Amino acid sequence: MRPLTVLIGIVMGSSVSLAVGLVLTWVVFLFLPEYSDRLAPERAPLAQAIGIFTLLAAVAVLSFYGDLRRRPWRTAAHLALVGALALAVWTYWPR
Repeated sequence: MRPLTVLIGIVMGSSVSLAVGLVLTWVVFLFLPEYSDRLAPERAPLAQAIGIFTLLAAVAVLSFYGDLRRRPWRTAAHLALVGALALAVWTYWPR
């Protein structure tokens, strides 16, 4: 495997695990209706994080597949991955 493919694989694995963890956190929130008042302020940031990291995971999977199979559209997928990573960094960078 080429070094870029390995790096994309690491990003893919990390983003998929983050997205799954965030979705499972949302599921836990659903099973705690008695704490809904305390958890209400966390719902919007959680939904935003789920959206960003699910998008990042999907783009990383596409980029990884394109790089493994040497598809002609892999450069566009790599650029989309860089854009999704930039979105995640811009959103969560401390201000």
